[in-house]
Amino acid sequence: MAMELSSLPLVLLLCLLAGSSTTALPALPGMDRVRQQVDRANRRGPSIGLVMSYVAEDTALQASGYFRPWRVQPFVDLYGRRFHIGSIRGANVIYALTGQRRVLKPELLHLNAAVTVQTLLDVFTVSGIVHYGTAGSSNDSMSFGDVSVPKLVAYTGAWTWKKFKSLKESSTELNFGQFNIPDGGENLLGSLKYRNEELYSVGKPMEEVFWLPVDSAWFKIAEGLKVNLERCNDTFCLPKTPQVVHGLKGASADMFLDNAEYRKFLFREFAVSTIDEESAAVVMTTTSPGVPVIVFRGVSDLAGGEPTWSSTSLMNLASINALKVAVEFIATIGRQMSTPSAQSSKN
Repeated sequence: MAMELSSLPLVLLLCLLAGSSTTALPALPGMDRVRQQVDRANRRGPSIGLVMSYVAEDTALQASGYFRPWRVQPFVDLYGRRFHIGSIRGANVIYALTGQRRVLKPELLHLNAAVTVQTLLDVFTVSGIVHYGTAGSSNDSMSFGDVSVPKLVAYTGAWTWKKFKSLKESSTELNFGQFNIPDGGENLLGSLKYRNEELYSVGKPMEEVFWLPVDSAWFKIAEGLKVNLERCNDTFCLPKTPQVVHGLKGASADMFLDNAEYRKFLFREFAVSTIDEESAAVVMTTTSPGVPVIVFRGVSDLAGGEPTWSSTSLMNLASINALKVAVEFIATIGRQMSTPSAQSSKN
């Protein structure tokens, strides 16, 4: 059974951080030098935090030429991760690779994403978090290469295993008997009830939530972007030019979804259009302190479907398209942050 996101106090224990000041860094060997590097990076002013999970997504950024490393100090190595310091289209950016899935430890993807974002928020001066990457589609509402800008994401990996023949509740359940072959019926596995997450936010009491919204102001800005996506890469071309789709729902869990029936179930019950392993962790970690967050996901495959093209080629193209939208968004936010009205509002 997958680890539930709400049971991750380990994030705080691992980070050992308590605020945006670098004085919160623990007194470990070599930390004086790291503290100086962080202070130097923060003196540039607020940055946009950019996070991705897979090497292919990092490769797309490096190969694009969008990211310009800061000559004074191009990176900070902290807690085993490298935080790259630089800019994208004139906007200060600090980006990090959270870490990709391992076959035997898929639950670490969600944990790694949360730890990386928490470190960005607590150690560096960031004005918001942009998360981009690839995702599987759950139905035919999106095509390969399309980019989803979800308005809501949910963590669908927190379950309560219900006893066999227990009464069905009003909340969504997965009944294993419905998937018996060749005909549905009873199954000793019983059913699963999807659980809400406990969201702790600044100035608010704890609330149980299932859907996690991205920042509404940032989402509105993303809706106004005009981005021409790529139809071809070096190896093949898609049948039609991909599109940016706004306002759909996404699902995340500590597992790689490779089951067509479960994918159909998620679409039928929750109306999600994309499926990944990190978005909910990124959004929840950022929402707690009230920091803006946005998600861009390029469709690289049909979750649990038969491969139509090379998965490597599709992931490359999906990564490039998601990156293009993220870059345009960062440039727009950067221009708004540098306007006189934005500067005066901070004073």
